[in-house]
Amino acid sequence: MSAGSRKLTVAVMLAVLVLLLASCAQIPRSGPVGKSTDESAGNPKNAPVFFPSAPRPGAGPETVIEDFYLAGSGYEDDYAVARQYLTQASSVTWKPDQRALVFRSARVVPTGVENVFNYELDLSYSVDADGVATQLPEGTKENIPATLTQVDGEWRIAQIPDGTAIPEETFKVIYGAYPIYFYDPTFTYAVPDVRWFIKKKTVKAMTSALLGGPAPYLKGAVVSSFPSGIKLARESVPVVSGAAQVDLTAKDLVEASNEDRLRMQTQLALTFRSQPDVINVQLRANQDLVRVEDNGSVLPPIRDKNVPAHQIAVSNNDLVRYENNRISPLPDIRSVAGLAPRAPAESAQSQTAAFLDAARTTLYSIVPGQPARALTTRASLTRPSFDRYDWVWAAGPGASGAAEVTAFRPAGVAETGAVPTVTLAPAWLAGRTVKEFRVSREGSRALVITVQNGKTKVQVTGIVRAADGTPKDLTVPMTLLTTRDPDQGVWVDDTTFAVMKGSAGESVTPELLSLTSAQPQQLAPWPGLTALSAGNGPEEIFAQSAEGVFQRLGNGWSPQLKGPIDPSFPG
Repeated sequence: MSAGSRKLTVAVMLAVLVLLLASCAQIPRSGPVGKSTDESAGNPKNAPVFFPSAPRPGAGPETVIEDFYLAGSGYEDDYAVARQYLTQASSVTWKPDQRALVFRSARVVPTGVENVFNYELDLSYSVDADGVATQLPEGTKENIPATLTQVDGEWRIAQIPDGTAIPEETFKVIYGAYPIYFYDPTFTYAVPDVRWFIKKKTVKAMTSALLGGPAPYLKGAVVSSFPSGIKLARESVPVVSGAAQVDLTAKDLVEASNEDRLRMQTQLALTFRSQPDVINVQLRANQDLVRVEDNGSVLPPIRDKNVPAHQIAVSNNDLVRYENNRISPLPDIRSVAGLAPRAPAESAQSQTAAFLDAARTTLYSIVPGQPARALTTRASLTRPSFDRYDWVWAAGPGASGAAEVTAFRPAGVAETGAVPTVTLAPAWLAGRTVKEFRVSREGSRALVITVQNGKTKVQVTGIVRAADGTPKDLTVPMTLLTTRDPDQGVWVDDTTFAVMKGSAGESVTPELLSLTSAQPQQLAPWPGLTALSAGNGPEEIFAQSAEGVFQRLGNGWSPQLKGPIDPSFPG
């Protein structure tokens, strides 16, 4: 089958999509209550179903391979149609749910070995069995080997790796992005871990993924209320009259404290927020309901932590507060005009502030009642970022020139005291120049923008901490794809970032990147944007040019005050 005919087949399949209609911690939103089967439990009403074609008589090996993978989009009845393309033995052993390879283009290529072919893919995503998706740049190739044999005169696949391969267009239709939730180490905040699941299989898939633990980039940075090794007691999570019945191995559940069970129930309730049929959660042990007493000892975690409404900025060469399009002195902070401050940051926990000098080579901190103090001097530094533990972070080359990330905790330190400091140099930063390091509002993650050999990477890393919040390590990050090469970025909410490549002399188009979206969203271009800040949500994005500060307004930018520079929300 030619590439053109294959695309036509995909288009026809998309055209015949059929949309189907599709307890007890309360899910924090309203929704209908009704009975539901295991298969459709928690399904969105627009969950699509493909009806792929069965094998065609007389089809050659290449056509059988192509049609087999097209049939892999038909997940109904455990991929019954796709299994018809396999020999009886391989039909029994093939595990389609092990991973999904999402491709931009594909072709069948002979290997030179009789009856053995490669399905050559240009990958855009790889999604593992737990829904962890890895975005891949264009030109990423992978070969899937397939061995064929004849059965009653028809070509069938005798050997094929587990998993499916589906076109990107199909992936966008039948898969959705769903956050499952873990806790920060203090159980104060809910941290989203976005996974990709088939829209018609979400409740069971979400539960299994949650029990399996966080995605690799979050391991060590977040915690779960579920003990390691706990499993579902049955291979379904039915939703009955709005109650998701999560049946767990009895020993692990019964031996857990009431506090732990309440946290388990809350963690599931947060995870099921996106499921319209799920109203509450029941914990069960071998189908027996397990009582969970909410005696007020466990507070629900904060989801999508907000930042204060004001910003810190520089005006007339000094630190100021910028709020409601007005500037005022920074409360209780001495003047630092003699240090020519730039790129300031303010703690959301205390009155501590930090800033760089005009050359961006020295990081200063200042607390009420004390003069500013230099924390570190390097060849270059990223703008500072505070976390919720009052550590201020910046990145720059160390003594050897290698990239390092440093954190300081000046709050509560006497004027002559030593400021606690931590320096991290994870192996994955080797050879890179860090352009941006911004800690998330709940303190478990950081947005990192780096450049290596002229190539930019936008990534999210997990922050591993000691029990008192002291940073210990950065996890190997996950990568986000962008259509541009940004050199700065900010958190907009707990799953969204605004990024851009600043330029005083050219029009700049910021982008919104989201953990829940396959594609960046371009914002309106504007001339000469050089700095970004963001408050709570996409409508509170601010950008700066020589003409002043601008706030995002619909599909454009609204002029704000002219004068302050480098505005930044607390954090």
